[in-house]
Amino acid sequence: MNRLANFYKGKKVLITGHTGFKGVWLTAWLNQLEAQVIGYAIQPPSDPNSFEACRMTDHMTHISGDVCNASQVEEVFETHKPDIVFHLAAQSLVRYSIDEPANTYSVNVIGTVNVLEAARKCDSVKAVISVTSDKCYKNQNWQWGYRETDELGGLDPYSSSKACAELVVSCLSNPRYQKSAGSKTVTPIASVRAGNVIGGGDWAADRIIPDIFRAIVNKDDVTIRSPNSTRPWQHVLEPLSGYLWLGVKIVEQPDAFLGGWNFGPKNDDIWTVQDIVNGILDRWQTKNTKLIIDEDKSGAESQLLKLDCSKAQQLLDWSAIWNVPTVLDAIVAWYQQYLLEPNADMYPLLITQIKQYSADAEKAGHAWAKAH
Repeated sequence: MNRLANFYKGKKVLITGHTGFKGVWLTAWLNQLEAQVIGYAIQPPSDPNSFEACRMTDHMTHISGDVCNASQVEEVFETHKPDIVFHLAAQSLVRYSIDEPANTYSVNVIGTVNVLEAARKCDSVKAVISVTSDKCYKNQNWQWGYRETDELGGLDPYSSSKACAELVVSCLSNPRYQKSAGSKTVTPIASVRAGNVIGGGDWAADRIIPDIFRAIVNKDDVTIRSPNSTRPWQHVLEPLSGYLWLGVKIVEQPDAFLGGWNFGPKNDDIWTVQDIVNGILDRWQTKNTKLIIDEDKSGAESQLLKLDCSKAQQLLDWSAIWNVPTVLDAIVAWYQQYLLEPNADMYPLLITQIKQYSADAEKAGHAWAKAH
């Protein structure tokens, strides 16, 4: 039993946004750790989706609801009394945010307020991890990575809303605010900012991995907008390991692990969009799908973006484990099985990949994966 399993076994964990791509993987991992998982979210955001493909309702308490509904959010906390909260619920698409800015701000800002306030009022809660994005930083197109103390910003509603969510966390996590609002004890709250998360089971619109596999299924070509853009690509399990480990550390030392935290790949593992597409097409060995480059002139997407994860490396003893080729191998394996058997239960493959990732982390000597 590793450190994560020793901590989370038997604990009540509430996940908002558990029907999304990232939420499904987090739910599966916590279930594998024998936590009692409660999920609160809207219906799965895409069709197909990994929530249904993995039969997730068999592995958790599933509650359908919107984080914008403050009274319902409070009711979930009062009823289930979670120990740990992971707030993932969000409107996460840049292009959609341009079309629907009001909804984006409502979900990402007011939704965050509702969840954090409900957590503050719930005596059982020992730690809250609020998930934002690497796009919360004001992008300067620097050659170096953004640190947690760098300026927040955003030139599109999605990025801006995530910067706003960071300000919400900063305020509502402040002990002075919590005590003035009537709390007898302080609820520890931290925010986490991850780079471009990829992995099996993502079918969202306007995301490169789902776009590639939709093209493969339909025997179409893959069109990309920003071929030379670099992103901090990482398998979904990378930041999730950081979130889970941060939850442990906050409960153990509430005052020492608050604030913002970056979770991203190593600096020598930054690939362009074009490299990612070619890497998957080469592994799939398809002759029906080719890469087409259609340069985006709108300026909606930033060209260069990476994170400095020194804080997590030094204080949490955390770093990324899988390099990009290993990540692409895992992604292709997931979609190959899904497309071969569209009605099969994909949950066992999630658990297999989680166990492999954990074993690789243990071999590498990562703190959270050590036997305890």
